[in-house]
Amino acid sequence: MQDIQLNVNDYDFDLPEELIAQVPLLDRTSSRLLVLDRDTGDIEHRHFRDVLDYLQAGDALVVNDSRVLPARLFGAKQETGGKVELLLLKQTEDDVWEALVKPAKKVRVGAIVEFGNGLLRAECVEELPEGGRRFKFDYDGIFYEILDELGTMPLPPYIREQLDDQDRYQTVYARERGSAAAPTAGLHFTEELLAAAEAKGVKLIPLTLHVGLGTFRPVTADTIEEHTMHSEYFELSAASAEALRDIRANNGRVFAVGTTSTRTLETIVRDHGDFVESSGWTDIFIYPGVELKAIDGLITNFHLPKSTLVMLVSAFASRDIILNAYRTAVQERYRFFSFGDAMLITRKEENK
Repeated sequence: MQDIQLNVNDYDFDLPEELIAQVPLLDRTSSRLLVLDRDTGDIEHRHFRDVLDYLQAGDALVVNDSRVLPARLFGAKQETGGKVELLLLKQTEDDVWEALVKPAKKVRVGAIVEFGNGLLRAECVEELPEGGRRFKFDYDGIFYEILDELGTMPLPPYIREQLDDQDRYQTVYARERGSAAAPTAGLHFTEELLAAAEAKGVKLIPLTLHVGLGTFRPVTADTIEEHTMHSEYFELSAASAEALRDIRANNGRVFAVGTTSTRTLETIVRDHGDFVESSGWTDIFIYPGVELKAIDGLITNFHLPKSTLVMLVSAFASRDIILNAYRTAVQERYRFFSFGDAMLITRKEENK
């Protein structure tokens, strides 16, 4: 059994800034793929289009079909004309949203912010911690159509380039509106690659987890146990739950596409003991010492140093195996983070 490291600094690694991908590749499937054996640490270097070589008929690919909202809004205070930036995080009731605000100190309860020359108006109704505010929106028409017109994609802070095609920050199977960030492991799939997977006998199974901004928040605590996760809304339909139970009953393997799919499945199995129809909020924190019971393989991107996501993948393999793989990825000049390359974590003997 691996030694469990609970100090946050034990999940740090050196990453040259030039390896942080700023733009997506033209061909989603041309990203590189580091294939990692979770038991031995053995590594293969492939391309993402080769991922089907590691999947078999009867396996499941579980994808997060959440769609990213164009949640960044630029407006002005009605009273003073001062510029204000909002980043919508989650809807709490009809026309009421939690949001991050810049500059927060200029927006107090009662302040009204206008967007698109008054096409959309937001009144601050509550102040929240860490620069957060709760706003009630006023508008004529359909909110999401107005948001599509006025909003921009909330790209992560480490991406400084403008995105020419907003759809490149969406998966091709994105359906359910609600994320403040993309489930980025899925960005590598194309319709053609998904069709090829199904033709091979791999079952595509959707779930939904609306990604919150907590995915970008650094761990500021000194130890893992002191860190508090933000909660995120998830859904697994009855049809998807039944399909997953069938996969398991027939000795198929469950491959999660991304840490969001992983956290959803592990929440449900933890709470119910099996794959069942479920919805709610999860703040599950997976790190070494927490046993993963729902998945057999994981497709994921390369994550930020000292992040909860590095800790999650370290729970699935081990800290030493993961950090060695990350060092190898740096040496081999893999591209990191949201628009970067991918990793497949699995067991080699299962792929024969």
